[in-house]
Amino acid sequence: MAEEQSHTAQEQDINPWSVEGARDENGEVVAINYEAICRKWNTSIIDDKLLERFEKVTGHKPHRWLRRGLFFSHRDFDRILTLYERGEPFFLYTGRGPSTGSLHLGHTIPLQFTKWLQDVFDVPLVFMLTDDEKALFKDSITFEDAMHFAMENAKDIIALGFDLKKTFIYSDLKYVSNHFLMNAWEFGKLVTFNQVRGAFGFNESTNIGRIFFPSLQCVAAFATSYPEIWKDEPSTERTQEIANIQCLIPMGIDQDPYFRLLRDNAHRMRFPSPKPALIHSKFLTALQGAGGKMSSSDPNSAIFMTDTPKQIKTKINKYAFSGGQVSIEDHRRLGGNPDVDVSYVYLTYFEEDDAKLEEIYKNYKSGELLTGELKKMTIEVLQQYVAAFQEKRKEVTDEVLAAYMKPRKLEWKGNPNPVPAPAPAIRTKKEKESA
Repeated sequence: MAEEQSHTAQEQDINPWSVEGARDENGEVVAINYEAICRKWNTSIIDDKLLERFEKVTGHKPHRWLRRGLFFSHRDFDRILTLYERGEPFFLYTGRGPSTGSLHLGHTIPLQFTKWLQDVFDVPLVFMLTDDEKALFKDSITFEDAMHFAMENAKDIIALGFDLKKTFIYSDLKYVSNHFLMNAWEFGKLVTFNQVRGAFGFNESTNIGRIFFPSLQCVAAFATSYPEIWKDEPSTERTQEIANIQCLIPMGIDQDPYFRLLRDNAHRMRFPSPKPALIHSKFLTALQGAGGKMSSSDPNSAIFMTDTPKQIKTKINKYAFSGGQVSIEDHRRLGGNPDVDVSYVYLTYFEEDDAKLEEIYKNYKSGELLTGELKKMTIEVLQQYVAAFQEKRKEVTDEVLAAYMKPRKLEWKGNPNPVPAPAPAIRTKKEKESA
């Protein structure tokens, strides 16, 4: 008689380099618990009240990913709305760690959302390609490989439609110097090894490149790191005027440890900057289902933006986890579970029509809609999305790439109808004396 395997329940492990869902007592992977992450890291849930204020301040209906809770958590996003309302400056910063020559579907989610924020707020964006990080944290990737991947990924990013006039894309290995590096060294001087060990789990065997890298990723959120983008004649020295410009960072929740470290130390710089505001996305589920995210290192977990229509169809049909029943008869009788069905999960990202999505949910749950029919819907949506991207990607030449990566003054307008901040109340002499 074979010995029974014993399993120990494990907590989910979310960090900037890997994402693993928890395992139950039977060793089965369970869905990522985002509420637990918010409690553990003390972030704020994006609620209806915040979305109502967003629509009131910007005049734009919240993006479907906000309405559906796919961007679900934040730090100080309400402050960004106040800045926009008053016409005060802020900028967007996000990034990509290039480990392959192509983005996959999951990579495009925070990028498309960042583009939408850029369009809504009409503000500048700095885009960091962390080719240095990938070479430091992946032994199989050389610095030359990482830089090559960065250039290919940059073309993918441009194909998503970012506005050239207000977007600066840069490679760490090519751009970081001058004010940027000065900020990184100053920030590095403020942060102890114990702090980075607590944030990232580093130990005595961690190479010193990895230990220093968080300084680079953190100071990318300082406006003073980019003297060229603010004025026609960039200052030769950092200034408090530029340092005061707020930053908003859209990101996957796994990147939050970097910016907790930054928020704890930004005020200690010679030219202090406001704590950056953050808005966090959930992970696009791997094809295999709950507990993981799409990964470039596992081709069968992801839809790549270079995939052909046939490859997309094969991957969805073969690998996409189903919430349906074993037989058609059972499915008609018992219904499916759209909450765990990967095809339905993907539709929550890419189907714009809320009413249509709700109808699909109800029909699948009732058994009226079969798994094969649901997969067919998803295949068609993803084929269209990837094909449209590939057409745009063909237009991104080396000359176009060079234009986005040239350090230069960016152009933006911000809120066309700002509401001035209320004037401070004038206190009487008696009120001042009693204060």
